[in-house]
Amino acid sequence: MQSLEHKTQQLVTLAQNGDASALDHLYRVYGERVRWMVRLRMGRALRARMESMDLVQEVLIHAFRGLSKFTYTNEGDLVRWLSRITQNALRDRLDNLHAGKRDIRKEVPAGGSRSGDGSDSFGARAPLDAATPSVILSQREDLGRLEKAIDALKSEYREVIVLTKLEGLSYKEIGARMGRSPDAVRMLVSSAMAELTAVFMRT
Repeated sequence: MQSLEHKTQQLVTLAQNGDASALDHLYRVYGERVRWMVRLRMGRALRARMESMDLVQEVLIHAFRGLSKFTYTNEGDLVRWLSRITQNALRDRLDNLHAGKRDIRKEVPAGGSRSGDGSDSFGARAPLDAATPSVILSQREDLGRLEKAIDALKSEYREVIVLTKLEGLSYKEIGARMGRSPDAVRMLVSSAMAELTAVFMRT
């Protein structure tokens, strides 16, 4: 049986060569992941000001139009590439919205440097097997309820959850971003997930 990793690599190669069906498949597979990246980074206040699906579409169009610039090594590289484009697009929107007395950029967790490259339907989602944050994050279900719980967390907890559970970064990679040791990141992730679970179960 063909592994998911190999299938993704094939899809990227086909899409880079102009295969429209492969590109559409990538949209459907990764569109939901990008939606989570956008929604969980925005925070409650920004969601009230910005239309998240417009931003998701912008990220996907920008990413897959520039797919020829992307060199595939593994699926993690693709997810991180999409994440960088998501962060850049969100910061651009924030720059456009920034006006008046309040800097709404403070409402978005910082998440790495400004770098990166230049369909409303994302497919059906599988039913939830267990209503816990870890399962919801892995299966990307029940976004609304999880958003409320994550909104209640402090910023470093929100950020480390996005980096580990959505972007799949290692503790070492997260440590380099956050200025912490891998062991400190491991403890931070453990504390963040414990707090998320406690808050989630109260919602």
